[in-house]
Amino acid sequence: MAAARNGLSRLRRREGARNGWSDMDTARIAETVAQLHHRGKATLRDRLHRVRLSLGLAAQAGLAAGLAWIAAHELLGNPQPVFAPISAVGTLAVSVGQRFRRTVELILGVGVGVFVGDLLVYFLGTGPWQLALVVTSAIVLTVFAGGSVAILIQAAATAVLIVTLSPSVEDLEIPRFIDALVGGSIALLVTAILLPLNPLRVLNRAARPALDLLADQLDAAADGLRERDREKIQGALHRLRDNKEELATFSEAIEGAKETALLSPARWHRRSELTHYAEAADPIDRAMRNSGTLIRRAVTLVEDDEPVPGPMPDAVGHLAESVRLLQKEFSQGEEPEQARERSLRAVSEAGRAYGDGVGFSGSVVVAQVRTTASDLLVASGISQEEANQLVRRSFGALDGPGAPAGPEPAVQRPTAPPVG
Repeated sequence: MAAARNGLSRLRRREGARNGWSDMDTARIAETVAQLHHRGKATLRDRLHRVRLSLGLAAQAGLAAGLAWIAAHELLGNPQPVFAPISAVGTLAVSVGQRFRRTVELILGVGVGVFVGDLLVYFLGTGPWQLALVVTSAIVLTVFAGGSVAILIQAAATAVLIVTLSPSVEDLEIPRFIDALVGGSIALLVTAILLPLNPLRVLNRAARPALDLLADQLDAAADGLRERDREKIQGALHRLRDNKEELATFSEAIEGAKETALLSPARWHRRSELTHYAEAADPIDRAMRNSGTLIRRAVTLVEDDEPVPGPMPDAVGHLAESVRLLQKEFSQGEEPEQARERSLRAVSEAGRAYGDGVGFSGSVVVAQVRTTASDLLVASGISQEEANQLVRRSFGALDGPGAPAGPEPAVQRPTAPPVG
């Protein structure tokens, strides 16, 4: 009887373990499926977002390709103007802000390729080794002349066409040269006159990822300081360091917007706003780097168990809000007064934290709040000298850690040239 009871007990334990494992497996599988579902939705959302952003470029490229074909075929009488639409699309495919230069590079590259190809074919004929020699010569000549990679590729490609198609296609050189000129010119016509993008909208879209990244990580660092959570602050530091793509996109968009405002009469009235944005690029980059130093030192502050006065996380949080307000006011074409005031509020809170008493790393965090706030003030359109004066005034007297910071100084609204 006892043996039977023991056997039944072991059976129940095995059954319970099996059911427990089954429940654990079910929960794990359900969680995995949920994650995959969320990731699939996020991926689809990201892809649709990228499609929406590229619709303008797609429309420009399609229109430019069609018009380039019509211009080369109908107006210039080229029976097979293949290179004209290729040149148009190639011009539009490069980063915005470089299209005028790309058109010049296309023409120069074709010229070098035609010259080298014709010269060597005339003396050496055509064939595999002649092709190899022509391509090598075109590349060497381009490099010697200091040409860019785009000119080098175009010269080599044109040289290949000259060597391979010359025996079967007469007078290839002039149509090839004209097609490059027509295609690049049509691309510029489409972007400047027929279908110009709104440069301010392009800039807002490009600036948002960089500014959102900065604001979000400053907020995470502020929360980490309040909670003394080293991992949260370290995570913010890692994410902020990985900002090359966002800054590169922002810089390219600025160049493209300036090109559009220069070439497109319909966008000339946006020049002052674009200038304001362009001048903000460098101080925003500096704010990124100084915020990285701030967050890195905040990690050390928590590791060393230094004091974290209550105003210190508030100061970092005000910096994050200043970044968001800067992006909002820029996008609306408004004078960024709220962003400036929030930056000075961050400095004032940093002054209170310093007065309450901080350690070595804490003093560095306070100093970086001041420096980042100064960067954001310059990005808002005021001079570096005026920004420094406002920061000193908002911080209060520097009597050393532990000394009372005194009453919060009155924040004087800074002035700047009007936007727009």
